[in-house]
Amino acid sequence: MAAASAFAGDKGQIFPSELKRFKDLATEFDIYRLTDPANRSWLPRSGRVISRNAGFLIYASDRSGAVQAYRLDLKTGQSHALTEASGLIPDSLSLTPDERSVCYLDGQLFMLVNLSNLRAREIYRLETGYQAGRGLHLSDDGLYAALVEEKAGTSRVRLITMRTGSAATVTESAESISDPMPRPRRAGLLCRRGDELWVVNFDGAQNRKLRLAPGGVGPAFWSADGRAVLYLNLPSDKTQLHNIREFIPDTNEDRLVANTTQLVSLSANADSSVFVGASGSKASPYLLLLVRSVKRELTLCEHRSSDPAETNPVFSPNSQRIFFQSDRDGKMAIYAMAVDRLVAVTETDR
Repeated sequence: MAAASAFAGDKGQIFPSELKRFKDLATEFDIYRLTDPANRSWLPRSGRVISRNAGFLIYASDRSGAVQAYRLDLKTGQSHALTEASGLIPDSLSLTPDERSVCYLDGQLFMLVNLSNLRAREIYRLETGYQAGRGLHLSDDGLYAALVEEKAGTSRVRLITMRTGSAATVTESAESISDPMPRPRRAGLLCRRGDELWVVNFDGAQNRKLRLAPGGVGPAFWSADGRAVLYLNLPSDKTQLHNIREFIPDTNEDRLVANTTQLVSLSANADSSVFVGASGSKASPYLLLLVRSVKRELTLCEHRSSDPAETNPVFSPNSQRIFFQSDRDGKMAIYAMAVDRLVAVTETDR
């Protein structure tokens, strides 16, 4: 408690810009380091972290001694401290769809903080004996949140009604469950069980494993319209290329989107026409752009992360910038670069 109270005064504090621009040695593109690697900063991978107009992003940092949430103004570079949590989980941060609040896990508590007045309130408290698992996602309408609760021998997905804080168990397993992602425009979700992907309705019905291509499963996510699951396939045969695939749950169709240069992380822009990912090659530690229509990759920069799978690359909602994290300069920091000359603008009304 002493540690938490010691850093409570940072809530509401504004920190000066830590922006540094430099040229990437491999491509000569401009890279912007947004946070100082003297402290650790994380770009959450679970939910929405960049505003629709790309005016600000949400991130976590231990600059105050304890991990807290911050709002980074992408015009001024200033960071605004949002929380005074005692056990904030960095990957749980997510903007609500109306961009008025940020939700996060603080130990056993699922919390919501208002961005205008920084008032925080408890939405839900994990049941006694359970700990938070990996992944917290909001539905695209902001009405529900899906999170994982775990205890010895049991892992379950809880669906939280944001307005009331009531919770229901959607699915439960002896296997570890992670990354529950509500399906856009439908009352269902996608989750991971070990190296398998499963879908289930909000009421627990139609709980089934997806019949994916052979091999391991890397990052996976819904297309914006909720029609397909896009995922990174990792063939068991190490001589085969990692590839992006698309699975249609309504028809059980699985098809190749494009082969990749050994990507180990992956995300897509708003209309899934372009992907960004990090290569796992030690000889070529690059962040790569892949254009779906022509199935070609373009090297953007060196990520030089000690763990390429943790770079968490993501597009801005209008597809004009990408953001990623790396410990290339020491501790984990957040980086950005413009891709407006390479990627068409996408709509930002969702």
